Amino acid sequence: MAGDTKRRILETALELFAQSGYLGTSMSDIAKRLGITKAALYKHYTCKQEILDRIVERMNEMDYERAKEYEMPETEPDGLAEAYLSVPIEKIRAYSAAQFDHWTKDPFSSNFRKMLTLEQYRAPELAQLYQNYLAAGPVEYMAAIFRKLTDSDGDAMQLALEFYGPMFLLYNVYDGAEDKAAVSPLLDTHIDRFIAKVETGYRKNGPAT
Repeated sequence: MAGDTKRRILETALELFAQSGYLGTSMSDIAKRLGITKAALYKHYTCKQEILDRIVERMNEMDYERAKEYEMPETEPDGLAEAYLSVPIEKIRAYSAAQFDHWTKDPFSSNFRKMLTLEQYRAPELAQLYQNYLAAGPVEYMAAIFRKLTDSDGDAMQLALEFYGPMFLLYNVYDGAEDKAAVSPLLDTHIDRFIAKVETGYRKNGPAT
């Protein structure tokens, strides 16, 4: 039961963080939304920072579980390019679609993204999390993968931007779309075209040495 209560606190707090921002939400606000006293809340979490830390831990756990579920290569850049390309195209598409659903349709992850978007210009700690999860982090990771396939760091970065840029844009398109179901086909088309381009270049030229 204690575990269920802690999970409910995290989910409720994150809902408020996504609506009013982390800085704009107090422990009193969280307790009020939960319908409990502040004293009861403090029995589970001693401060708002502790709640945020546990939210980040849960995000990391979800990332690991998702990669394991879709049997994707280990997240080590060294040698990952060949492994990435050896994964069947359907698995790559499924995993990429799962990533998109994670950031748009999963309530916890979507609220995390919205909180970071709200606070990236106000709180240095959250600005860094925004970069790690949604901006520089994903681009740098993909660039590390594609470095094996290119002749320069610049070319690898361009491939990373070509892959991730449209996905990032579609997160925001999804948020404002009246017909949200129409967004997924746009993502599918992007992924298909990108994979075809990379596979063709890889088979033709081979990995950069």
